[in-house]
Amino acid sequence: MKIKRKIEIAVISDVHLGTYGCHAKHLLTYLNSIEPKKLVLNGDIIDIWQFSKRYFPKSHMKVIKKIMSMASNGVEVIYITGNHDEMLRKFSNTTIGNISIVDKVVLELDGKKAWFFHGDVFDVSIQNAKFLAKLGGYGYDLLTVLNRCVNWYLEKCGKERYSLSKKIKNGVKGAVKYINDFESVISDIAIENEYDYVICGHIHQPKIEYRENKHGKTMYLNSGDWVENFTALEYQFKRWKIYNFNKDKLAPFIIDEEVENIELKDLIAAITIVDHVKEKAKI
Repeated sequence: MKIKRKIEIAVISDVHLGTYGCHAKHLLTYLNSIEPKKLVLNGDIIDIWQFSKRYFPKSHMKVIKKIMSMASNGVEVIYITGNHDEMLRKFSNTTIGNISIVDKVVLELDGKKAWFFHGDVFDVSIQNAKFLAKLGGYGYDLLTVLNRCVNWYLEKCGKERYSLSKKIKNGVKGAVKYINDFESVISDIAIENEYDYVICGHIHQPKIEYRENKHGKTMYLNSGDWVENFTALEYQFKRWKIYNFNKDKLAPFIIDEEVENIELKDLIAAITIVDHVKEKAKI
């Protein structure tokens, strides 16, 4: 029997099911490794912009089935709409069983307010030129297909994977400025509204960072994506961490910094999980 990591909240975004760039098998492996109380799907889960009946592999369908199964087994699933799945916004504020569809949500986490939304509402390029944004989406999809071929060759040669899109984005001053502006605007609004955490996706840049201005401070978090970074956000023991599939694999949630006021039963449960994993590794 596989041991699953128990966490309070898992946040994934920018999965882009239905596109060639989506790594559904990686995501499925991750979802099978956790047992969250809440699963927040923070936008662009299904890529309706580029959806085609000709391409929707079984692995992509398995992700949807897995999420439905988690909901039926008591996990609260919050689906926050994004720009690539914006058609679902007509169903906003709809709840079916344990699944709710919203445009944004505020949750109270251990006495602190967390503001969740996808982030496209702050993207001027999408709001003012949706056609160009969609065209860019197709170009990005073609780039990820090319990247897969490159990485297949690199892995065969025993070399590290390489992200073409990340290299391009990080090398273009305009893209870097856009990302910085995106993070600053969102953080400033969160501070203005006295949110302790602001959690988004959209720009495919996983990050946890304290942001501060003269009015206060907040923690900015981005869940990244499952196209090139393979990351998620996890909340447990009153703190956040970025889960990275390439680095963490199925490692247990180990406390790596001082944590105050942890319930004894929670700590025992975490230690038990770690011990079980270690014993299994010896077999």
